[in-house]
Amino acid sequence: MFTIILSLFSSLRRGFRSRFALHAEILALRHQLLVLQRTSRGRKLRLNVADRVLWVWLSQLWGEWRSALVIIKPETVIAWHRRGFRLYWSWKSRHSQGRPSVSKEVIDLIRKMSLANPRWGAPRIHGELLKLGFKLAESTVAKYMVRHRKPPSQTWRTFLTNDATTLVSSDFSVVSTVFFRVLFVFVILSHDRRRIVHVAVTVHPTSEWVSRQLLEAFPWDSTPRYLLRDRGRSYGENLSEAARWLGIREVLTAAQSPWQNGYVERLIGSIRRECLDHVIYFDYYENSRTHLSLGKDTPVSRPIQPATTGRIVEIPQVGGLHHRYERIAA
Repeated sequence: MFTIILSLFSSLRRGFRSRFALHAEILALRHQLLVLQRTSRGRKLRLNVADRVLWVWLSQLWGEWRSALVIIKPETVIAWHRRGFRLYWSWKSRHSQGRPSVSKEVIDLIRKMSLANPRWGAPRIHGELLKLGFKLAESTVAKYMVRHRKPPSQTWRTFLTNDATTLVSSDFSVVSTVFFRVLFVFVILSHDRRRIVHVAVTVHPTSEWVSRQLLEAFPWDSTPRYLLRDRGRSYGENLSEAARWLGIREVLTAAQSPWQNGYVERLIGSIRRECLDHVIYFDYYENSRTHLSLGKDTPVSRPIQPATTGRIVEIPQVGGLHHRYERIAA
């Protein structure tokens, strides 16, 4: 019995829906004919406010209204609806009172308190104002407070520039051999002259091995102040202990931010692009290759040879991959 009632109710509902859709379609088509009849031939089609309201109303009540729309695009009806929505809420919001305005006396008092007490925040000033009988929100106090200038903290670029003479950076590079072995090249670079301080190669870069390389790289009279490195697992606690023993302060880059260790990353990129034999390349890198950051000089400074020195000769280096140019006496 219950199933029969549900089926009957569903049939009646479908009938009412189909009847409403039929009447809505007739209304839409008749309206469009009326608009075309009142528009003179050769003139642009114009719809008044009532026409727009009718189509907005149909679009909200009838799901198939787009199929009966001919004289304009459906996007135009949707734009009318959005415009009416904005106009309605603009009209409604103009009646709202909003927050009460803050008098000039209170604003001046907030500024005076914040200037006389530079360490007071908005909660403290708000509490004082409540004690003086002023009823206002803490956010209002924060809005009108005087902002005290704090000494700006140095940027990452400023840190690298200011401490270049006492800063070294380290990183690993992976090299594949002809026999498909993977070697790890550990490089320590000095930021002062972009000099390669130390290089070592291993198959298993353990924390003990890395800490031993740090001890070998810096004798007592050449210990830097900072060591810039990433957060690789190969460093470990042993390296931190060795750095503390040497008096070196470790500076760790942010996770997945190789740009913060850009000097040594650029060195590794140069090695991969410009040479095949890493050991031979280091001599070329320090003594022959010019760097833009060093005023187009080499890490181990090359003297300028005047024209009176002699003719120019080409000296092959790194197996002929690169060349160095010198003047020699004729």
